[in-house]
Amino acid sequence: MIEAESPEIWGGAEYTCNRVGDSYFDQMICSGHATRLSDFEEFASLGIKTLRFGLLWERHELDPSWGWGDSRLGLLRQLGVRPIVNFVHHGSGPPHTDLLDPEFPAKLAAYAGSVAERYPWVDAYTPVNEPHTTARFSAMYGMWYPHHRSRASYLRALLNQLKGTVLSMRAVRRINPRAQLIQTEDVGRIWSTAELQAERDLFDHRRWLPFDLLHGSVDRHHPLYRYLLNSGLREAEVLWFQDNPCRPDVLGINYYLTSDRFLDHRVECYPADRISSEGPYADVEAVRACPEGIAGFESLILEAWERYQSPVAVTEVHLGDSSDQQIKWLIEAWDGAVAARRKGADCVAITVWALLGSFNWNVLVTHENGRYEPGVFDVSGGIPVRTPLAEVVSQMARGERSVDRFSASAGWWRQPQRIAYHLPDSAQQVDAMSEFAA
Repeated sequence: MIEAESPEIWGGAEYTCNRVGDSYFDQMICSGHATRLSDFEEFASLGIKTLRFGLLWERHELDPSWGWGDSRLGLLRQLGVRPIVNFVHHGSGPPHTDLLDPEFPAKLAAYAGSVAERYPWVDAYTPVNEPHTTARFSAMYGMWYPHHRSRASYLRALLNQLKGTVLSMRAVRRINPRAQLIQTEDVGRIWSTAELQAERDLFDHRRWLPFDLLHGSVDRHHPLYRYLLNSGLREAEVLWFQDNPCRPDVLGINYYLTSDRFLDHRVECYPADRISSEGPYADVEAVRACPEGIAGFESLILEAWERYQSPVAVTEVHLGDSSDQQIKWLIEAWDGAVAARRKGADCVAITVWALLGSFNWNVLVTHENGRYEPGVFDVSGGIPVRTPLAEVVSQMARGERSVDRFSASAGWWRQPQRIAYHLPDSAQQVDAMSEFAA
């Protein structure tokens, strides 16, 4: 069935290159993508015309010859695939810098300018993928380099990445004034018990903070203005974004089944490893605890659209599960995007992520444990082999909704057995769902 209001289908291999201690965990090396030029022909064969592409700062400094980027971007251009070039993907930059380095923004912008000079025809960029998620994991939770655990460090890391984004796009646009910023972030919704409504409200504002700052909308009246200053940031550096806005051309929404969170003050109901490092409460996947389940793609797309009135793309759709469940999740993303478009949202695309699968994400890439999740291709044998997901992606790239046999039954996230925490009925839950209900 041809869907008249269908979004484009974008793609992306997993490009994370994060640092833990002195070790870099490079997904391109794990998957073999770093050395297989033929992968791009495989991607194009799916019908994908836009690809998120990692020309990572960390990797370039290991080999500054440009040969790797020349061959791959040249092939994408030949294949008619538009690259969205990414410089930092859950990383902290080369060894001479990190997210808390005051010179991080200027150093990143210098690299961005050199990329634009080398490839002036490239017209779409994501300088930093998921700056909020990266700041939390690196400087609030201490899992990734530089392994800080404070609110002040987390916010400093966030501002440095966002200032780096602004300066990078400024450097790029000196070469190509038409270059677009495709800014990505995980914006999963927050639920909580009534006792934690203040924390829920804070987290709900925080999930939009990267976009608010880039839009220049964080002023003295912003809900988080006092929070930022009380955490050690200076007024001048917070308001700098008001004077230097860099409005994204496309808002990239990354959304996983772990994105929606539930905060619960009843810590005795949960294992110790589910207790938040930000306070004495549990922080768990909403899909495993809330009767309502998840917010869903349609709801989040509409929320982003209504908040910013800018084009929206779902920039990562991935599920680490069987092919059958992966297909159901992708169909749900497609249906959510189509439904949001019918309600007036300018949802331009959904992105099939982790085309080659991903490694070690079940331990948040803090160490190697041998866990591999296939994607559209399975590379466990050393070469990409199509999985059942590939045909569905090809159908969607042609503007066709996948056949109903894949969606005859709901995914596990819509089933009663998804609940892992059987909680007392006495606690009232609060969330923002009603405001954006479908």
